[in-house]
Amino acid sequence: MRLFSCQNCGQVLHFENTRCEQCGAELGYLPEINALSALEPLDADGVFRPAAANDWSVRRCDNAEQNNCNWLVPADGPDTHCLACRHNRVIPDLSDPTNRVLWQKIEAAKHRAFYSFVRLNLPMSSLAEDPEHGLAFDILADMPGAAQRVMTSHDDGLITIALAEADDAERVKRRTAMGEPYRTLLGHFRHESGHYFWDRLVRDGGQIDACRDVFGDDSEDYDQALQRNYQQGPPPDWQQHFVSTYASCHPWEDFAETWAHYLHMVDTLEMAGSLGLNIAPQTDQSGSLTSVVGFDPHASTNIEALIDAWVPLTIAVNSLNRSMGVPDLYPFVLSPTVVGKLGFIQALVHGTLPPR
Repeated sequence: MRLFSCQNCGQVLHFENTRCEQCGAELGYLPEINALSALEPLDADGVFRPAAANDWSVRRCDNAEQNNCNWLVPADGPDTHCLACRHNRVIPDLSDPTNRVLWQKIEAAKHRAFYSFVRLNLPMSSLAEDPEHGLAFDILADMPGAAQRVMTSHDDGLITIALAEADDAERVKRRTAMGEPYRTLLGHFRHESGHYFWDRLVRDGGQIDACRDVFGDDSEDYDQALQRNYQQGPPPDWQQHFVSTYASCHPWEDFAETWAHYLHMVDTLEMAGSLGLNIAPQTDQSGSLTSVVGFDPHASTNIEALIDAWVPLTIAVNSLNRSMGVPDLYPFVLSPTVVGKLGFIQALVHGTLPPR
C-alpha cells in the first residue's frame, strides 16, 4: 500500500478516499494502473474521465452506493462491479443497519487484500468467469438461534468470511479464546487466499513436489492433523520451524500462514517506503536495527532484501506500540527456516522457482 496525490491540487490522498478534502475533486481507484485518480464528470449518468488516464471513460462500482467501494470500472464494459467486488457471491442482508456497518469494514479489508493481489499480478478470475477455478466470497451472518456459528474458511475457491469477525469485541473474544497473538479482518483475507492460491500456483502450477520439500507432505490427513493440534498443541520447538502455532498443525496451514505473512510484509514495506520511513537508531552501532526501504517490495525477488528491511521496521513499530501501552503490531519471530519458507512464497509468486 502507498500514498497517492490529487492530480488537481497535489493533496496527499489515502487508498480509501473518495473525495479530495482540499479541492473537492471526486476520486476513484484504477486497479489497472494502481492510481487513485481525480474524476471529471462527463455526463449526468455517472460517467467520468479520470485525470490519471484521461483517454479512459469510467463508472463507479455499484457498491459505491453502499459507501464501501471507491474502485472504478470501464464505462463501456459489461461489469457493474469492480475487480474486487465482482468476486462476492453472497453478502449479508443490508436491510439490517448493523450488517451494513460490519460489511463495510469487511469490504475495506478485502479491497486492501485485492490491492496486493493486483500488484503481484496473481490469477484471480471470479467464480462467475471461471466456475472451475474462480475465486468467490460468501460474507455470512450468524443465523438467529443457529447451533453453529459461521466459521471463516476456504473450500475449493469459495472463501467464507464470518460477518461477526467485523465486530471488534467479538474478534478479540475469539482471538483470546484461540490463544492467538494476532487476528484481523485483513489477516483473514490474506490467510484464506493462501489456500486458494495454493490450488492455483502449487497444485495447478506443477509445484507440489517443490512445495512439499519446504512445507512438508500435504497428503497428511487434514482433519486428523487439526484434531491432534487441538488436543496436544504445537510442538515445543514450533518457533524454530513455523511462523505461528497454527502453521504447525498441517502443511496447508503452514503455507497459508506464511503466504499471509509475505503479503503483510510487502504491503507494509511499500507503505513505509511511501511515507519515507527510514529506521536509523543513533545507538545502533552495528547497523542491525537500520532499515531503508529503497525498493519496490512487491517487485522484489530477493527475500533477504525484504527481511533486512522488515525486521528493523517491526522492532521500531513494536517499540512505539509498547510506548503507548498497546500490544505489539507484529508479535512474531522469523526463524531462518521461516525466512526460507517466505523465500519460497516469493519465488512462487514471481515464477522464479528453480527448475526440477
